[in-house]
Amino acid sequence: MKSLFKILIAIIVLQSCGNKKEKVSPLKETITESVYASGIIKSINQYQVFSPVNGLIQKILVQEGDTVKINDDIFRVKSETARLNTENAQLASDYGTVNSNSGKLNEAQANINFLKTKLKNDSLLMERQRNLWAEQIGTRNELDQRELAYKNAVAAYSAAVFRYQDLKRQLSFTEAQSKNNLQISKTIAGDYTIKSQVNGRVYNIIKKEGESVTTQTAVAVIGGAGDFIIELQVDEYDIQKIFAGQKVLIKMDSYKNEVFEARVDRIIPFMNERSRSFTVEAVFITKPTALFPNLTVEANVIIQTKNDAITIPVDYLINDSLVMLSSGEKKKLVTGLKDYRKVEILRGLSTADVIIKPAP
Repeated sequence: MKSLFKILIAIIVLQSCGNKKEKVSPLKETITESVYASGIIKSINQYQVFSPVNGLIQKILVQEGDTVKINDDIFRVKSETARLNTENAQLASDYGTVNSNSGKLNEAQANINFLKTKLKNDSLLMERQRNLWAEQIGTRNELDQRELAYKNAVAAYSAAVFRYQDLKRQLSFTEAQSKNNLQISKTIAGDYTIKSQVNGRVYNIIKKEGESVTTQTAVAVIGGAGDFIIELQVDEYDIQKIFAGQKVLIKMDSYKNEVFEARVDRIIPFMNERSRSFTVEAVFITKPTALFPNLTVEANVIIQTKNDAITIPVDYLINDSLVMLSSGEKKKLVTGLKDYRKVEILRGLSTADVIIKPAP
């Protein structure tokens, strides 16, 4: 009998707990509208280092954490293919000089000399035949043949001169081109030693000595030694609300329960088609004691702030525009600013009202 009584009491308690509704009254307080964004920390001038040639890492001249200056040597790369290309360019340069092809020019000049002599001879024969024809000696056909031979000799001589000049131009062009190709190959050969492009610090060495590299593979990450930026990704639906100078509140997993202030410094006006987001850069106003590249951050970009606003918790809204009064009546609202936990009520409620949290 006692056990049955205890069961009945438990049922009554559970029913009363189940019937109990969460209630609140609107509050007058400050509300802030913000845009959420996630991102990472990057050092100023941070970039990935790539090899200019395919090859093997022969020597790593720095360690992670080292400071470097512009043009400091950081890697040496050995490339057999690039070396052979340089040797081939040297051979082509040696073979392509005008002096190396003097035989072709001499042959063309000898042909010009021969045709010039023939032209003079044909000219003399034509004049002699004209004189004979004037004295009524010989035939008209013989004169026509002498004139035709002379014209052919003129044409052949002109063509030989043109071919000589064209050959000389081609050889001069080939010589200049082969010298340029050799210079390019030597320049690339000089790039076997990879140099720093900035004054900064070596943050990450990706490859080891003896490993192969390509022109598409990063070998290290280098960036500024002291200053950092916050690189945020903002959704395309929110980007029109973001402007330079806006205040940003930053939270990081590395600094639990701390909030840091920053401001929007730059908006990259180009959308990433894959993520449908824009890159926004911010700089710290108050920053942590220590920062490192690629730390993750969560940010709220402050759009506007309103004091003495009447607010209710967001989860008390029904379909974004209704609330349930304590009397059971549904009331339509006009809302204003909204953040992740509360919403401003412009019309429909006062601080004297009591509302009920809807069932999930």
